[in-house]
Amino acid sequence: MIVTVDRKRQVLLLKLATWVLALSPLGWLVWLTVTRQLGADAVDTLLHRMGDFTLIILLTALAITPLRRLTGWNVLIRIRRLVGLFGFFYLTLHFLIYLVLDQTLDWEFILEDLTKRPYAVVGFAAWLLLIPLALTSTRGWVRRLGKRWRKLHKLVYVAVALGLLHFYWQVKADTFWPLVAAAVYVVLLTLRVRPRTASN
Repeated sequence: MIVTVDRKRQVLLLKLATWVLALSPLGWLVWLTVTRQLGADAVDTLLHRMGDFTLIILLTALAITPLRRLTGWNVLIRIRRLVGLFGFFYLTLHFLIYLVLDQTLDWEFILEDLTKRPYAVVGFAAWLLLIPLALTSTRGWVRRLGKRWRKLHKLVYVAVALGLLHFYWQVKADTFWPLVAAAVYVVLLTLRVRPRTASN
């Protein structure tokens, strides 16, 4: 009973810490907006910072399984879907800032961007791929889909790869951080490779 209580407490504290850490970037951006500290082009700053946070959170979600294997702290698996949902949340905010604040809902320009500009096309594709993952993140959907749930959720690798490509193409000349993020992604994928007989 003591072990069970301790484990429940660990899960509760871990989830609480996840909520606090995941919402902190949003709170920071809100504070910068209210205090007018976003610089000359506030919308551009919001758009890019939201994109940065999206990739950081999604890479963190991919890091949970390797970290669990390396540390043996199995309770980490209890926050994997939550972290992934926060990644989708930030990506959706990133997209909404683009639609509403950057393009002011000018659908002619938006459609042109989303069909003709490569960095916008792959970014939009990444968001679309994450929609079914977010919708099927509940325990009920895990039970309904069974083994197909794991296969469906492997789309996160494709979505993150597209997000990295979006980041790389969008920054143009300064490619240092996109390349760092891509290197982290490759390392995480490498760490996830293990014999089929072992558990996930």
